[in-house]
Amino acid sequence: MKNRITYLIRAAILVAGIAGAAAVLAFTGTGERNPGPQKQAAAFGESGLHTLKPAGYIDLPGPPGKRFDYLTIDYDDGYLLSAHLGAGLLYVIDLKTNKVVHTIPDVPGVEGVEYVPELKKVYTSDWHEKKIGVIDLRQGKVIAKLPAQQKPDGSAYAPPFHKLYVSDERAETEIVVDVQNDKIVATLNFKSETGMPQYDPVAKLVYVNLQQLNVMAMIDPATDKPVKPSYMVAPCKGNHGMALDAEHRRAFLVCEDNNLMAVIDLEKHRVVTTLPVANDPDVIKYDPGLKRIYVACYSGAISVIQEDDPDHFRKLEDFPAQHKVHSLAVDERTHRVYVPEEEENGKPVARMIVYEPVERH
Repeated sequence: MKNRITYLIRAAILVAGIAGAAAVLAFTGTGERNPGPQKQAAAFGESGLHTLKPAGYIDLPGPPGKRFDYLTIDYDDGYLLSAHLGAGLLYVIDLKTNKVVHTIPDVPGVEGVEYVPELKKVYTSDWHEKKIGVIDLRQGKVIAKLPAQQKPDGSAYAPPFHKLYVSDERAETEIVVDVQNDKIVATLNFKSETGMPQYDPVAKLVYVNLQQLNVMAMIDPATDKPVKPSYMVAPCKGNHGMALDAEHRRAFLVCEDNNLMAVIDLEKHRVVTTLPVANDPDVIKYDPGLKRIYVACYSGAISVIQEDDPDHFRKLEDFPAQHKVHSLAVDERTHRVYVPEEEENGKPVARMIVYEPVERH
């Protein structure tokens, strides 16, 4: 793979039904031309109408056409950690060189991925064997497995408490792991499937989506007891994905059942506003530098929303992406967006697309 990702502006092409032209962008990563997602490349032109532009791609070694899931970034080492669910692999990608430096096996059905910086360990939610994997990143291998019940999924780390919180979605539980000893210290039961959790460093609470009840629950990591009361997030239905703007006391929830993003006031425990997103939304990420929210949608789009201030939000666009793209990561230092693809125009692939943000006013 070439270390430097380059791209070429191709000849302008006509867009059906729209007057004018848009540029076709092609970019290389392994030495051969990548045709790129047609909808992404053809729609982006010099007009700058889009909020993202393709900056390159990284071919991944796993089998093409297999489902991906969560990604996270190890800022200490400059690594992107990407779960290839259908292949049972975890990729460690060096963001300085755009190279895969480790391909870690033995994580069957890997969904959630959480990095613990002080221990250089990664915790994976391995659905297919109902386990939580513990990976020593220095050794590049699985060193322990902890039991889950049905479908461990999203996870969050609470650094001051040295605890990992894993949503065992279908078991309707939140599993609490002591990362210093790699032991399960609590299992909290809820009357709903559990969606993505997040740790709030300001309130020192863990928030958990109770997606069948349209409720957001809170856990005190000092006691591992639920904080009462939980609160409703209507009109959001099926609140699964979650991201935080902790500084401005806002949570962003993905409402899978009615294709919305809900903004939650974490102090007043109320819905500030909702905005429509593309169909079948899943993973949501927030870039605090640009104050942008990205929602990856399985239907083939990334919904992009701008936070003007904590009470005012604007949807910028549904950026066209490949079908089945439902996860992403944002590098808060460079503002690049990383999106794994399992297919390209119907053809199976295993590829990480890299996007640069484009300013919109």
